[in-house]
Amino acid sequence: IGCAYGTIKLRGERVMNQQQIGKGKLLIAMPTLNDPNFWQAVVLLCNYGPEGALGIVLNRPTEVSVSALIQDFPSLSGTERIYEGGPVAKNGMLVLCRGNGSGENNIVGDISLAKNLESLKEINPSQGSHPSQGSHPPQGAHSLRALDSAEESDPLMSYSEIRCYLGYAGWMPGQLEAEVKTGTWRTLWADPTLVFDADPTVLWPQMMRRLGPEWAFYATMPSNPSMN
Repeated sequence: IGCAYGTIKLRGERVMNQQQIGKGKLLIAMPTLNDPNFWQAVVLLCNYGPEGALGIVLNRPTEVSVSALIQDFPSLSGTERIYEGGPVAKNGMLVLCRGNGSGENNIVGDISLAKNLESLKEINPSQGSHPSQGSHPPQGAHSLRALDSAEESDPLMSYSEIRCYLGYAGWMPGQLEAEVKTGTWRTLWADPTLVFDADPTVLWPQMMRRLGPEWAFYATMPSNPSMN
């Protein structure tokens, strides 16, 4: 596959065998993924199973605070800005929570996905769905409130820090596997520091370097695809 920064060699089945998909993994968008929804995206997989996959884009911060959209939202660390979580169901908000110990329902470390009246809010009537990578709700999930795989959480006030995301990325059964097989994404294990402490504006270059020397070159690509 050719791109402005050279040629990427895809290995078919070998790529698929090397890439494990699962809850708590990061999906790193490859330089050939030109969909503006996922250009240089780093996605945290929050749920993965027979009905599909659900993830949140970690590196799309906005300048809008949560309080500007939702009145009386708890004043917690991390509410200073809201993030664009993906192209599906942009009228809803998902909340990643940090702290309150570890548990079997956590995504990675002490990070969990909240699901309650305070964490799922309707913001506007636009669904924002696109027929492209990561733009399909998991099978049987027609709204954020229908995501049965998102575990119930403790009240938000019990967490040390949260991050709020409008929308999410969703894949139908087999779709994400096919995208990984063709080299659209590569995977890495996530950790809480990457989700909450890393600078989201440089997260993609950081992950490209982490993939190894053969990918480090692409870390210098412009963040604006029109500059390629």
